[in-house]
Amino acid sequence: MGRTDELEASRGTGRGATLEDVARVAGVSRATVSRVVRGDVQVRRDKVVKVESAVQELGYVPNNAARSLASRQSGAVALIVPEHETRVFTDPFFSTAISGVSAGLGAGDKQLLLVLSSPGGDARTRRFVHGGHADGLLVMSHHEGDLSDGILEEAGVPVVFIGRPPEGLGAGSVDLDNVEGGRLAARHLIERSRRRIAMICGPQDMPAAVDRRTGFEKELADAGLEPAWLSFGDFTLASGEREATALLASGARFDALFASSDLMALGALKKLEVQGLRVPEDVAVIGFDDIASAADEAISLTSVINPGRQMAERASQMLLDLIAGRETDQQIVLRPELAVRSTT
Repeated sequence: MGRTDELEASRGTGRGATLEDVARVAGVSRATVSRVVRGDVQVRRDKVVKVESAVQELGYVPNNAARSLASRQSGAVALIVPEHETRVFTDPFFSTAISGVSAGLGAGDKQLLLVLSSPGGDARTRRFVHGGHADGLLVMSHHEGDLSDGILEEAGVPVVFIGRPPEGLGAGSVDLDNVEGGRLAARHLIERSRRRIAMICGPQDMPAAVDRRTGFEKELADAGLEPAWLSFGDFTLASGEREATALLASGARFDALFASSDLMALGALKKLEVQGLRVPEDVAVIGFDDIASAADEAISLTSVINPGRQMAERASQMLLDLIAGRETDQQIVLRPELAVRSTT
């Protein structure tokens, strides 16, 4: 059925156009039409234009009773984390961020739901998101391809990312300038007269990991240097041990190591110690995140501060503002800082 036929079919019934009619003519979901009609500013502009055009052509008039029903709230917000539960419950960054979300929700009446969406779990997440269980969604630690096929765009509720959101989604976000974080780490090592600097990168399907590597390589290039060695972990302690073992076995000459997370840095430190290398005399080491154990006297790890609690708190406050229809900044980027300790 063509567009003209769709218009005639909707008009020929003698009834007023419905939300479903508008969705069909516009080629979008019912939830997207509902969001446009409510004035949701997070809907992509191209979809807004399609819906507004269909509304005008069909003469659609929103049903106030239906809108009242649709505006009923669940009393909860959901934090969606596309990670295996083993990582969520072993990486200190997540507990810090969840604490920040709870603080951001404050003494209000919204309950927090934690949704772990492991790889391949999009179908279950879609059912949850589209089931009306939450008035807004927070997303943290997403990978490329997670929550795809319009799961979030068609949710019908505000969405805020803790981190850099996918291009074109139109969601709110609170992020750290991870490119500058990578630059900061490289700059500090260069200022310590290190010239053969290796890096254990994070997963390259994650925006934060890509940005940290980008900043690191740019700062080295500005100084006329190239990475002494690059490898890729998954932000875990075990991957730091594994990649440090590979680095030591490679024969590459290096006098500094930047790991894209503190856990990977801690794993690398263990292997450097076993090898008999002195830190920082032989090898300077920097991590990223500044987890609590980085400041332990026995470790004293130099680290780029990743303010997970602050980011999560501000993201949850932004989400509450969007749910309430209040004006708010929708893209916030925080500047990183460096905690200098004994490993450099």
